[in-house]
Parts: sequence; C-alpha cells; structure tokens
Amino acid sequence: MRARDLGIVIGLMSTGPRNAITDVAGVAVGHATLVDGDGPLVVGIGPVRTGVTVILPHAGDIGSEPLFAGAHTLNGNGELTGLEWVRESGMLTTPIGLTNTHSVGVVRDALVTASIRSAPVNRPRWALPVVGETWDGYLNDIDGQHVTGEHLFSALVAASDGPVPEGNVGAGTGTKAFGFKAGIGTASRVTGKTHGGHTVGVLVQANHGRRERLAVDGVPVGCEITRDEVPGPDLTQPGGGSIIVVVATDAPLLPHQCRRLAQRASLGIARGGGGGEHSSGDMVIAFATGNRGLRPEDDEDAPPWAELRMLNDAHIDELFWATIEATEEAVVNSLVAAETMTGRDGITFHAIPHHRLREVMDRYGRGGSVG
Repeated sequence: MRARDLGIVIGLMSTGPRNAITDVAGVAVGHATLVDGDGPLVVGIGPVRTGVTVILPHAGDIGSEPLFAGAHTLNGNGELTGLEWVRESGMLTTPIGLTNTHSVGVVRDALVTASIRSAPVNRPRWALPVVGETWDGYLNDIDGQHVTGEHLFSALVAASDGPVPEGNVGAGTGTKAFGFKAGIGTASRVTGKTHGGHTVGVLVQANHGRRERLAVDGVPVGCEITRDEVPGPDLTQPGGGSIIVVVATDAPLLPHQCRRLAQRASLGIARGGGGGEHSSGDMVIAFATGNRGLRPEDDEDAPPWAELRMLNDAHIDELFWATIEATEEAVVNSLVAAETMTGRDGITFHAIPHHRLREVMDRYGRGGSVG
C-alpha cells in the first residue's frame, strides 16, 4: 500500500512509472531484513528488528566508474560515512548502504570487501563507503549488533531496478516516524520534456518527527490522529530520531549542483513535519548519472581531461521541486507501507490507520477518488 493507493497525491509534478528511485535508469535497491524473537530484551539474543538496505547508483562498477555527487546535513546527530571524500572530490565511488546506528561499521567494512572483490585482477582497490544509519533501538536489540557482512552481501544480490519494497524492510525494519511505524519509502518525479526531461528519484530511511507536527500534503494529520487514538510509545524524546535521504537523478549535474539538490530534500522533510531537531540526524546524499564514463581518481591511464555536460542553472528549478515533492511523498509512503510491529519488551509502534488517514485527507479537501 502506498499514498497514491489511498488517493493521496502530493505536489504538482508527474511521477515516473514506478514512482520510485529506480525510475532513474540503472539505479537498483536491495534489502536484507532481520526479524527474530519476541519478549524481554536480552542483549545479544534479541528480539531482533533491523536490517540493511543498499542502493546501487548504476549498473556498472561504481568503483571503476564514479558519479558526480553532493551532500547536505540538516542536523548532524547521525552518521553518513564517506561524506568528507564526497565533499572533497565531488564523487560517489561506492554503493550506498543503510542500516542501524550500531551496525554502520559492519556494513561499511562489508562494502569495502565487496569493492575489493569487484576490483580488476592484480589492481589494489581503495574504498571510502557511504553508509547511513538511524537508531532502531525502540524495537530492536540494537546493542546486540545482529547485522553481519553476509546481510550486506545478501542485499547486494537482491538488488533490483524494479519496484522497491517499502515499510518494514531492510534498514527500515525497526524504525518509526511521528509516533507511527515507518521504514523505507521512495518516490520519483519527472521534469518537463523541455531538453528531453529528467527524472529525480528519492529513497528515505524514516525514523524522525513528533506526532503533532506530521503533515501530509499540508494537512495536519498528526493533530487529527493523536496519541490518544493511536499510541506512539516514544520512550525518551518524542521528537528524537533521524532520517537519511538518498536522491538520484539522470540529469547532467556537476557536484555543486548535486549539493544544491541535496539541500532541497530538507524542504521536503520540513513539508512533512520534520524540523531537524537537536537530537535528530538528518543527512542527504545526491548523485547524478548524467555524466557517465568518469574515471576514478587513481586511474593513471585516464586522460588529463574529460568532456562533460552540465544542466544550465536556468533550468534547475524543476529538479529542485522534483526533489522536494519526491522527498515529501517518500516519507508518506514509508508510513503508509509500514505495518504495526511489536519489538523488544513488548513495545509496539502502530501503523498509521489507512481509513482514518483517508478520512482526514477528505475532510481537508485533499482526498482522492479511490473507492
């Protein structure tokens, strides 16, 4: 189930055929989902509610053919490894991994291993993988560190350029947002056909936000579906948590333009009710596939120059809005797709009730024609 299945249409722009990050040609997404055990928390045993998600930026070897990229941090109480090199070089040189806070190192090291395995024979490979996290310890035995390198390898094998599973999957297995169960969400937008048109795809790992601030297409859903109606047992800080956003586009953007796209994802977060609170880690990476054929920085056989294409900034506003709309909808999709989950110590995060969401949207004149 997705937002549009409930008649909820966010923004003015058209979506790609899948309304997913995989609408950007060559991008693939894979998940490994870990669910095991019930009852009281026993560190190292469970219950386990976590996983790994991996985004492959194109169908080739990203280590041998990097892409231009940029990043933005709305609030830095989180981790997205490898960003210093992305900022310094303007390049994305590895797949992007997502997992829980205490498993970042394992996933990072496994991506290094995967990079080494894919390197040309007798040629050393170096890698500074990009791995993001959110804290899923409300439901998961996060201190037990149940994610292994094999889970990352499984996610890589499972990666597909088709429809993207959402909700309680992969790195979103144990996450919540706005006091509801959330998880992985995705959406896409297609710009006008001027100069051929371009696609922007977004994937989020949503684990952020206060219930009373949740907005869906401008409707104050969190004020209507309160905790008195649907409990949301945030145990410490009700607004705590994080969101990681991955933005992909097939437009021919340079690194500084990718960074500008990443900044606009923050507006999509804000439109949904996220504020980059002090205890939140809100981090974005954006990459562009419109200049394929780039060579890695250590390729001594590379020519001293490269011919590039660049979208004229006079036409970049559509990409900004595509990023804003797709980010906002991806967060909503993460909520709508998620199912109620009970984790450690019997803690339960409930799915947002679809019938109530439609009822509220209809009352504010934002509903659709779904029967």
